[in-house]
Parts: sequence; structure tokens; C-alpha cells
Amino acid sequence: MEDLIDALEVYYDDPVAFLEDMLKMECDDWQEEVAADISEHSKVAVKSGQGVGKTALEAGLIIWFLACRPYSKVIATAPTMQQLYDVLWAEIAKWLDCSKVKNLLAWTKTKVYMIGDSERWFATAKTATKPENMQGFHEDHMLIVVDEASGVADPIMEAILGTLTGFDNKLLLMGNPNRIDGVFYDAFNKDRDKFKTHTVSSRNSKRTSKDNIEMLESKYGKDSDVCRVRIDGQFPKGALDSFISLETVELACDKNNQIRQSDIDAAKTLHIGVDVARFGDDKTVITPRVCAKVFEFKKFTKKDTMETAGNVIACCKEYMKRFPDVKSCMIKVDDSGVGGGVTDRLKEVIRDEKLPYMVIPVNNGSAATDEYYFNLGAQLWGHVKELLESNFSNKMQGKNDVQIELPNDEEMIKQLSIRKYHMTSKGKIQLESKDDMKKRGLGSPDTADSLALALHEPTTWLY
Repeated sequence: MEDLIDALEVYYDDPVAFLEDMLKMECDDWQEEVAADISEHSKVAVKSGQGVGKTALEAGLIIWFLACRPYSKVIATAPTMQQLYDVLWAEIAKWLDCSKVKNLLAWTKTKVYMIGDSERWFATAKTATKPENMQGFHEDHMLIVVDEASGVADPIMEAILGTLTGFDNKLLLMGNPNRIDGVFYDAFNKDRDKFKTHTVSSRNSKRTSKDNIEMLESKYGKDSDVCRVRIDGQFPKGALDSFISLETVELACDKNNQIRQSDIDAAKTLHIGVDVARFGDDKTVITPRVCAKVFEFKKFTKKDTMETAGNVIACCKEYMKRFPDVKSCMIKVDDSGVGGGVTDRLKEVIRDEKLPYMVIPVNNGSAATDEYYFNLGAQLWGHVKELLESNFSNKMQGKNDVQIELPNDEEMIKQLSIRKYHMTSKGKIQLESKDDMKKRGLGSPDTADSLALALHEPTTWLY
């Protein structure tokens, strides 16, 4: 046995060779690429369609890591007990039983361990139901495998990330991309610089049923979210109950989606949206807009009302200097709560300096002017939705009419596309409250709210 363990050192950095030599696994190209990446990188994320061989690769890599690293620990987790024990753990048993290392490792229903050292050298299965299930594991050599990662709640993912403190600690996230929020989604978006990412389509896999693919396309449509997720391994365009679809937001951020410069140069008014936060984790966001082009957001934390007012004035001056034909500036401020102090200070500065600016306080909780919406906040978001969908419709029809151009800001994209809504008993659209968003582990949609204010076209002004 010791001779075999010594021989396994050659596979320490070569999991592909281990899978082929020790397990007799015939890997697809994507499986080889993922296996090589988990050797070289600390964090790897894989989103895929169904039936491409995810579970086999997970099982093989768990055996590789356990066999080739001294006193290693592997923690495997999944959202449900059925997925973890009946699928992944059974797959480990299958590959281990026919492997050349089966006399080194012992398998039980919840654990695989090195014979003679079961207390320190093992792989264990833990359902992703409580953050504490993921805590307390520390070792120099440690691999955490998260199966169906899109279904694992953020608090549990955060506990997992907190355990990766050793010099040879690795994280493998795999699954169908069902959700457009959470750690798994972020791994392919705002946190993609921290992960090595892969996307695997069922269409390109020799393991998948092409008849099943045709059935799904016939039933749901080739461009449906069902086919995007289950076949193409792509995130859905939007959550089923999200107010704004991800697809329309991403199009507005595309570099090929641009307002004509002549239209921007002809604009006479600068629009500024200001969503105010006092302290805590929320951000104060200032959004400048000229014509239908929205410029980079200015984000601040832990600023008092005086500083915020100063930052707004500075933004106005910066963009009016940048666009000399602009003659006035319309500042729309979330006036509820601490925003009222910012409104008052802005009016003082504008009056004292005789600036050509207008201050428009906006109370999102006030009554909507459109009876279709529950309140003004929902109406402002409805206006954003209409612009984005008109933009998208024009693009699909081959028209070059750009209704709105947005900066490619991952925070904004996420906030716009994950906020839910429902219809009230009176048939009005009501957006998910910020408190409810925070209960889902999401932050306040500060950037999206600031954007909605910048795009707001009020009928009354307060100077």
C-alpha cells in the first residue's frame, strides 16, 4: 500500500492522467479542461446542461484529491439529501469499486476515508441546509465540491468560502444555472475574476439524448429559459417572477448598443438621479444622464448629507463642463428618510451660487400617477422596463433605434434583473420591498433606484 501511495505522487498535479490511469475514465474534452483547472486554480465553476457527465467528473476528482494528497479532506455538498447520497455518493462508489486505488480507500454511505487514518484523511458528505454544516473544516489540503450549486443558499456558500484558508484549498462549483442571483451566478459575472469558469452545452455532448433535446425545444421553444438552462447551460433571461429580464438589461449594456453622438451633443439638459443612504452597508449612488445615455455611476458609502450634497454638485459641474451645450441640470433625489436633508442642502447651494440647477424631490412611496402601478417607485421602475423592452424589440426587428444606453455595471445588472414583483388584489404592480430583498440575502437596489431616478421625467419641478 505504501508503494502505491508513493506512486500516486506523480498524479498530484495531473488529475486527467489519474482519471484515465487509475479509474479508467474516458473523459470528454470539457472534463479534461475542468480537471486540469482544478489542479491549477483555487476556484472553478462549471454551468452546464443536463446529462453531460458532471457527476462522474465530481466523483473522479474527489477520489483523485483524496488519493494523491496526504491527510487531505474533501467536503461534498448539495442542496438535497437525494442529490448528495443517491446520486453523487453512489457515483463515487461506482468509480472507486473499479479503480486501482480501491484497496487504499474505504467507502461508507456518508464517508470515504484512507484505510488506517479515517479520522484525519477522508471525504465526507454534508447536505447544504445549515451554514454550520460547512464550518469547522480546516486542512492544508482540502477540496470542497458543491453539486447543483445554483440551489445552495448564499449563507451556506459564504460559510464554505470562509473555510478556504489553507495553501492547497480548492472549491469546485457545478450545476445547472437555474438562478440569476447568488454566489454561483456571481462566479460567472461580477466575481468571474476570482473563478476559472466553464460552460458546457448538452448539444455538444456525446452522452446526452438528442431526442430529449428535440422534445424540450418542441415543447418550450429553442430560445426559452427551459432550453437555455437544461440544454445550453446558460442562465435564464430572468427569474420567472422578476420584474425586468436580464436579457433586456444586458443588451442595453452592450458596446454595440450606443446612442448617436449627435443626439447626445444636441441635448440641453443634464439629468442626475440620487439614491441616498446614510450609513451602514447601503450606498449613496449618483447617476448622470444626457439624452438617453447613462454614464458611469458614482457610488459612496458612509457619507453624511452635507458630503452627499457636495458630491452631487461636483457631478453636475463635471458633466456640464463636459457638455458645454447643456444649459440646465435636473437633480432628482430620493427624498424619503435622510434624502430630505440632501434635498434641503442642494437647494441652499443652488440658491447661494445661482446655479442653473433644479431639485426635484421624489418619494417612491407616494401615489403613482399611472393607475397601473401600486406606488411611484414601481412606476419609475416600470419606465425603465419599458425603455429596456423597447430597446430590445427594436434590436430584434433589426432597427437601429436605441432607446437607452447603460454602463456595463455588474451591480446594476444584478439589481435590475432580480427584483421580484406581484399583482395586488386591485390589479396594480407592486415591487418586492427592500426588506424582503434583504431577507433573500440581497442588498438594497441602490444603483438601480438611482438609475430609475435619472430616467424619471417629472411633470413638476421644484427650484
